[in-house]
Amino acid sequence: MIDAVRLEAWLAHYKTAWEQRDAKLAASLFSATATYQETPFDAPLAGPAGIHDYWARVTADQRDIHFSARPLAVAGDSAVAEWSATFRSAASGARIDLEGVFVLEFDAGGLCSRLREWWHVRQR
Repeated sequence: MIDAVRLEAWLAHYKTAWEQRDAKLAASLFSATATYQETPFDAPLAGPAGIHDYWARVTADQRDIHFSARPLAVAGDSAVAEWSATFRSAASGARIDLEGVFVLEFDAGGLCSRLREWWHVRQR
């Protein structure tokens, strides 16, 4: 079971992982059998190794990252959170704004066992 306090703690660790571009920390937030689905049309990433590789790849060009999230709902082992992130692309200098929603499922130990997200991007 997940509650609001545990969800906020998990989101705080996720924030630290993203802002520090720490793929190892990000992967540690997920169970051994976790799936991570970045968009509804992509195949889910599998397990901490797949999540680690994804995070290392997608954050490599990101700089000056700011992430925030707020819980919207918690029920049983599931939760929904709204999030936003901004960062600068090191390659182009462009500023990127993201707004999204997580749908999360957690195991008994408080690790995320399934993450699905939907997001929109604005580049300026």
